[in-house]
Amino acid sequence: MNFSDLILDWYDINKRDLPWRKSKDPYKIWISEIILQQTKISQGTKYYLHFLKKFPNLKSLANSSENEVLLSWQGLGYYSRARNLHKSAKKIYFELENNFPKKYESLIKLKGIGDYTASAISSICFNEKNAVLDGNVYRILARYFLIDKPINISSSKKYFRQLAQDLIPNKRCGDYNQAIMDYSSTICKPVNPKCDICIFSKSCKANLSSMTMDFPKKLSKNKNRVLYYDYVIFDQGGKNLIQKINSGLWVNMYQFPVFQSDSCISLIDLKKMIYEKFNISAYNIELVNENFIEHKLTHLQIQSRFWKISDAPKIKVGIYVDDFENFPMSRLMHKFFEKYNSKLSLISL
Repeated sequence: MNFSDLILDWYDINKRDLPWRKSKDPYKIWISEIILQQTKISQGTKYYLHFLKKFPNLKSLANSSENEVLLSWQGLGYYSRARNLHKSAKKIYFELENNFPKKYESLIKLKGIGDYTASAISSICFNEKNAVLDGNVYRILARYFLIDKPINISSSKKYFRQLAQDLIPNKRCGDYNQAIMDYSSTICKPVNPKCDICIFSKSCKANLSSMTMDFPKKLSKNKNRVLYYDYVIFDQGGKNLIQKINSGLWVNMYQFPVFQSDSCISLIDLKKMIYEKFNISAYNIELVNENFIEHKLTHLQIQSRFWKISDAPKIKVGIYVDDFENFPMSRLMHKFFEKYNSKLSLISL
């Protein structure tokens, strides 16, 4: 049996019972694929069910506000996914007259849909022969064929993309794509792969060479950039100032006023920055968290501190609230609330 036949046979017996696999509805498959980008299945499943309950179909998502979508996305991170999902829903529903694109070439034109997602939707929902390619697929192909091309450089993608396309069968394209993802996630894992029960153990070149953990190959990259965020909680009679973010990763979300630096600043410097921006002398400022709250993004590591100014003069830019429930906020803000809410008596999300 060839590669695809073996993996499909394995899938028929061992496929995971996941809620989005109970449907071929492209809307539901699309939602699942976007949520599962940068998100583990264990966490993504909960969000998928919650998101579909709030937005059960394309019409409901297209007619919602961005604020509603961001609120439902809170905690997942990478909020551009939610904004692009919302924009594309509007395009499909209003401009394409609720006709969900079926072809890879049409799907990839939508905001937030790249090669992997277009391949997944077109193959799973419409049996179009397009192989998915992500870290899981890179890993199993690199090990099976002993490919030493670094997977994290653009020149390698064309090679792996063609190989993946050569392996996908003419029938059951969607099942095959889901099978190779399941197999890579549960058997050909990045760490502690289960080579002893692998169906390819006698044909995998990396296993036969005792080099499984040497593949896939990657070029070393520079360390992530580190930034320091100093958030300031302006408390006024139990209400706290929050401001809408106008640009960047968390655009259109809310947070406490923040001062960003390339290095850890002193309290004296922070007081100067507060005075220069808000014309307020922060004599009664106190540090809330002794240790930095860390938040890691793909190419960035944020070290954050939160400071509180009690009974601060009123600031005009922003809004004072005592309940953050209706304001979408980043995972970093949530981390702070989860640890220090009781100490500050803030009403969190």
